[in-house]
Amino acid sequence: LQELQQLKQESRTKISEREAAISAMRLKQDSQVSSSQPIIDGFDGLMARINALGELAWFPSFFILLLFLAIETAPVFAKIMAPKGAYDLKLEEQEDALEVWVTQQKNQRASVLATDTTLNEKVYYDVSEDQEVYDYKKQKAKELFRKQSDAFYKKQTDLL
Repeated sequence: LQELQQLKQESRTKISEREAAISAMRLKQDSQVSSSQPIIDGFDGLMARINALGELAWFPSFFILLLFLAIETAPVFAKIMAPKGAYDLKLEEQEDALEVWVTQQKNQRASVLATDTTLNEKVYYDVSEDQEVYDYKKQKAKELFRKQSDAFYKKQTDLL
């Protein structure tokens, strides 16, 4: 029982010493907070943060820039370095099919144009060699020449 009393007494002294140390530390903390509070109150808000960033040394700000650059370009590099997937293969297949279709259409238009040109040349050659068409055009030209001559003669006689 006496040992218990002695242990309680020792514990009370240790507790009181530690409580005194805690209160001393709290006083020290409160004094530091109260001495630095005007500085903190003066530099709060967005503008203070912008000014603080402006006052950073060159080296840390450069690494912040590199960090942002890495964050922004990481998806692009990941896509470039990734192996071709199913989507890439299907896209390539569609592009190839479209290219083949366009080439076929272009070749068809060229073939149609060449065939049409050949047919037109043959038709006009046959028409130019046809005596009946020649005689008809000759007759119409003669009639036109007669009408022009008659109209000119009539105009001249009306002037006199």
